[in-house]
Amino acid sequence: MAVRTTIQIGHPGLKAKNKVITDFSDLKLRQLITDLRDSMLTNDLIGIAAPQIAENYQVFVTEPRQTAARKLEKTDKFRVYINPKITFFSSEKSVIYEGCGSVLNGLLFGPVKRPREIIISAFDEKGKKFQIHTDGILARVIQHEHDHLQGIEFTEKVLDYRKLMHRDFYLERIKHLPETIAAAKITKLEYKALQ
Repeated sequence: MAVRTTIQIGHPGLKAKNKVITDFSDLKLRQLITDLRDSMLTNDLIGIAAPQIAENYQVFVTEPRQTAARKLEKTDKFRVYINPKITFFSSEKSVIYEGCGSVLNGLLFGPVKRPREIIISAFDEKGKKFQIHTDGILARVIQHEHDHLQGIEFTEKVLDYRKLMHRDFYLERIKHLPETIAAAKITKLEYKALQ
């Protein structure tokens, strides 16, 4: 297991330029993916980007699953996104309270409005290009982690700063609301290999 420290908001590594991956056989890339997965799982996150562990590369991972903060009807397997590009954003948007391992160690949540549905293309850990068309919490975590690769934290997109709250209050007041559950529900998950 290779758990890395999740750097916190204000650290210059979260705003640094992230390098494109060109060598998919590089052992450093393999170790980075392992470190990201282990750090995500240990910190009870559903996604994490390389800059969050002070590695400035165009890589993030996701795994929407049951956590203390997220009780999901439908989950998704562990996925790696290398050199990702979001190619479609739906006009329909939804509001979901987001948290982040790089913001007060994941204990701060706030409402963020984002497109409900997206299409992303990326490379997996074997260098195979793929596309995913999805919605709900998977689309949300992809957009959140993709933002990290652009040097953007979710706090820059919070709708109303008066609604920021500690994770305990999110769990008590927001997590179980019908609108929260509906916005997070994954109803579309279409995977396509592109090469």
